[in-house]
Amino acid sequence: MSPVTPPAIDMPTTGPHWPGSKPLAVHPAVPVRDPAFVSRVFWLGLALVLLWPLGVATEFRLWVLWEPDNRKVTADFVRSFWPLVHDAEFLQMLARETWRTVAMATAGVTLALALAIPLSLLATRVLSLSALSGRMDRGPAALRWCVRAVLVVLRSIPELIWALVFVRVVGLGPTAGVLAIALTYGGMLGKVYAEILESGESHATQSLMRNGSGRLQAFVYALLPSHAAELASYTVYRWECAIRSSVVLGFVGAGGLGQQLDNAMKMFNGGEVGTVLLVFIALVALADRVSAWLRKALA
Repeated sequence: MSPVTPPAIDMPTTGPHWPGSKPLAVHPAVPVRDPAFVSRVFWLGLALVLLWPLGVATEFRLWVLWEPDNRKVTADFVRSFWPLVHDAEFLQMLARETWRTVAMATAGVTLALALAIPLSLLATRVLSLSALSGRMDRGPAALRWCVRAVLVVLRSIPELIWALVFVRVVGLGPTAGVLAIALTYGGMLGKVYAEILESGESHATQSLMRNGSGRLQAFVYALLPSHAAELASYTVYRWECAIRSSVVLGFVGAGGLGQQLDNAMKMFNGGEVGTVLLVFIALVALADRVSAWLRKALA
């Protein structure tokens, strides 16, 4: 017995039309021109007009890089990095100075954390008991202002200046670099920590303090869990910046890879310079992986 073929049904092309239904709305054609095109062009032109005096003041002339003499100097400088120096004695010294650089950056950031954490807690308005009523008392407000002023002073002075000061006090070596990183990065970490803690939802923190909790308990049980990933990510980023800062600090005698880079450049040894730069790239890549792992672990 042959199978029965069902009758063909004409499907609607403009939408359903059974009883009680409404036909599909016909959407207008998408405009070809961006409606915000004029405003974007206006703001872009205004930005260029405002930035032009800045370029004139800084004598910014990007086109000089393409001049024949400058291209030749740049090419000769880059070619001097090859071949890379990779003899056993140099690599052993490089490994030792790499460890010293990482230790200097880690110790400096650790001291910076010891300075930044209490200052950031004092500078955070959310953790003020007097601010629960809506207006902070004069005493806590003045203390908060003084703490923020200290953070401004610490991060306003570059680590290079601190290193020059401490080199005269403690002599040449990594100690001056550690102290320079600690002071400058303590101001940076404290300022950003306070802003991160104040930017989130404060309802849980205020509820704990209204019910008799202390500020430290409110921070540990309310603020820290919700901001741990962001705080850890920024801390690792600052550790990465501390490794890069060791290059500059090495030029003033703070030790580490920066000092070896300075010596190699003074001796016009491009192969050693290229090898040291590759080590710095590897260290920054390692810091980036550590930051990604921490964000994933704390998410």
